[in-house]
Amino acid sequence: MASNQPAPEAVSPFSADTYGGAERSTGEWNPTAESIRPVRGKHRVAKQRGLARSSTVLGVGVIAAVGAGGMATAQDKAPVSISLPDSIVDNLPDAKSLPGVGSLMSDEAEAAPVAASAPLTTAGLTTAEAEQGTDAGEALRARILQQAEQQQASADAEAKAAAEKAAAETAAAEAKKQQDEAEAEAAAKKKAAEEAAKKKKEAERLAKLAASFSLPTFSYTITSTYGQSGALWSSGQHTGLDFAGSAGAPLKAVHSGTITSAGYSGSYGYRTVLELEDGTEIWYAHQSSIEVSVGQKVTTGQTIGRMGDSGNVTGVHLHLEVRTAGGSAMDPMAWLNSKGLNV
Repeated sequence: MASNQPAPEAVSPFSADTYGGAERSTGEWNPTAESIRPVRGKHRVAKQRGLARSSTVLGVGVIAAVGAGGMATAQDKAPVSISLPDSIVDNLPDAKSLPGVGSLMSDEAEAAPVAASAPLTTAGLTTAEAEQGTDAGEALRARILQQAEQQQASADAEAKAAAEKAAAETAAAEAKKQQDEAEAEAAAKKKAAEEAAKKKKEAERLAKLAASFSLPTFSYTITSTYGQSGALWSSGQHTGLDFAGSAGAPLKAVHSGTITSAGYSGSYGYRTVLELEDGTEIWYAHQSSIEVSVGQKVTTGQTIGRMGDSGNVTGVHLHLEVRTAGGSAMDPMAWLNSKGLNV
């Protein structure tokens, strides 16, 4: 009996395909160089499922395992032995067949693994260390220790330099202190020497003056001083210095000069005035006699008269006055002392 149902179509191997649950359209695929565009930019790669994907993951795991084994060897551990079933090894994809990878590989790239074929245990070793069989871990440890020693040596050197600098500064400060003390001591000695020299010079000057100046009399007693107050003097104050002594004792010229006055002068009695080269006047009063005349030149120590009690007196004595060129009276004792004479 004939059926009204249409006859089934013949199934072609390219009519339909189910791969991973996805249907694809039928048709014959015959790619040519002209029909395929070059791959540019980013392209989505269809997810691979099943054994192909697992093989890729296993391949990455193998590489990681090999690296781990090499690192373990560098840490003085036994290498990890890895074995895979032949069914997995046989299904590992070729690197050149991976999309976008094969075009990047060349003959030069294939030669690269030769450089990396050296075991990881020799990483960072010098040729001499590698020839001596030095372990990488031990070499790293030695280098770390060496670096630490160098850093410690540098720190020690810095500390030593700082200590030496501090010691040098302390020594410099101490040296400066000693120098300052020595300079101060030298300055004090110099000042003392200068003062001593000054005193010596003054003593020599006074000695020279003493040689050219003389006291007006000898064997005397001071009975009244300059400025002394009392009713005995008409002005109320004593204007000279009184030397009490024996009547007729010689009176000497205190310094070289010229006689400007010689004679009787009221309350002064017999008085002689001796004018020195600088105009200073020396008055000799109450003399018993005068032995020089006006205009006469006398020298130091020359006798110019005799001690007496003429004029307004209470006893035998020499009343000595010293006056400036202008006539102002001054202290005879101070003046004689300034000339190196001790009254």
